[in-house]
Amino acid sequence: MQAVDTAFVLLCTALVILMTFGVGFFYAGLVHRKNIISMITLSFISFALISLQWIFFGYTLSFGTDIMGIIGSTEKIALMNVSLDGDKLPEMVFMVFQMAFAGITLAIVTSAVAERIKLSSFLLFGLAWSTIIYDPIAHWVWGGGWAQQMGVLDFAGGIVVHICAGFSALALAFVIGKRRGFGEYTLSPYNIPLTLLGGGLLWFGWFGFNAGSALAVNTIAVNAFIVTNISAAAGTFSYMLTSWYYGKPSSLSMISGTIAGLGAITPAAGFVGPMEAFIIGTVSGIICYYALVFRLARQWDESLDAWAIHGSGGLWGTLAAGIFATAAIGGVNGLIAGNPQQLITQAGAAFVILAYSFIGTWILALAIDKIIGLRVKEEEEYVGLDISQHGESSRA
Repeated sequence: MQAVDTAFVLLCTALVILMTFGVGFFYAGLVHRKNIISMITLSFISFALISLQWIFFGYTLSFGTDIMGIIGSTEKIALMNVSLDGDKLPEMVFMVFQMAFAGITLAIVTSAVAERIKLSSFLLFGLAWSTIIYDPIAHWVWGGGWAQQMGVLDFAGGIVVHICAGFSALALAFVIGKRRGFGEYTLSPYNIPLTLLGGGLLWFGWFGFNAGSALAVNTIAVNAFIVTNISAAAGTFSYMLTSWYYGKPSSLSMISGTIAGLGAITPAAGFVGPMEAFIIGTVSGIICYYALVFRLARQWDESLDAWAIHGSGGLWGTLAAGIFATAAIGGVNGLIAGNPQQLITQAGAAFVILAYSFIGTWILALAIDKIIGLRVKEEEEYVGLDISQHGESSRA
C-alpha cells in the first residue's frame, strides 16, 4: 500500500500544480487583452518562486518541530532530515504535495494586483508573504501549531489556502489602489472562453486537491472526491440562479459558482457526506454572489474576486465543517451531531487567521510599497503590463 499511496499522492500533487496554471488562465480571461500575458505569468512565477522558497525554508517553517504553537523549527531547512523512506507515506512526498498548496495560494492572491503591479515588486512581495503569512498559518493549522492543538478542522485548505488568500488579496488591493478607470467605465473581460478553460482545469485539479489530502487510497479519499463534485455542481447552480434573478445566466456566473462550491467544500471534504456537501455548495454560491455585489457596491477593486469567492467561500466552508461534521466519516462530530464546541473552535480559529492574513498582508504591502513601490507607472499601466513588464504582446 505504501507504493499505491505514494503514486496516488504524487498524481494528486501534479493535479494541484496544474490548478496553479489554471488560476492563471482563469484570471487572464478576465482582464484587458494588453494584460493577458502578465496574468498568466504571475501564476507561473508564483509556482516557480514557491518551489524554491519551500525547499529552502518554507517547508521547515510550516512542518518543522513545533515551537510554542507558533512556527516550525529549522531542522528541515534545505530539506535536511526529510526522508525518501517511511513506514507509510514518505515525507518527501508529503513535502512536495504541500509545496503545491503553497504555490496555488500565492497564485490566487494575484487577483488583487491585476493589471497594475510591477513584476519585481510582486517577486519581493511573494517571497515575503509566503514566509511571513502563509508558512505560519500552515503550521498553525496543519503543522502542529495552536489551531491544530485546539482541534480545528481544515481537511484541504479552507483556512490555510482560501481564507488566507482571499483576505490577503483584499488587503493587498487596498494598498495598491484601484485600476485606472475603475468605476468610471466598464472593465469588461477580454476572453471569457479562456476563463472557462481555467475554471475547467480548476474543477478537474480540485479532485487532487481534496481527495489527495487524505494522503492515502482509502474511504476518506473516495468521500472527498465525491463531495467535492457535489458541492461544485450545487455552487454552480445556486450562484447562476441567484445571478439569473437579477439578469442573464452568464457563463461567468456559472464558473464563479463552481469555484465557490469547490472552495467551500475544501475544509469539510473529509468530514461530511453527500447531502451536507449539497447544502454547503448551495449556500456558498449565494454567499459568494452577494459578497461580489457587496464589493462592487463599495467600489473595492479586488479585481478578480479572490476575496468574494475564495475568502468568503472558504470562511463559510470552515464554519460549515463545524456544523455538519460527522464522526462516521471523519471521526469528529459537529454542531448538528451534538458537538457545538466544534463550531466555536472553527469560528475562533477562522477569524483569528482571517485577521492575521488581512492585517499582516496590509503591513507587508505598505512596507514594500514604501521601499520600492508596488505599482507600475501610469503610462505603463496605460500601454499594458504585457509590453511594459515583459516586452511581449498577445496580438498576432
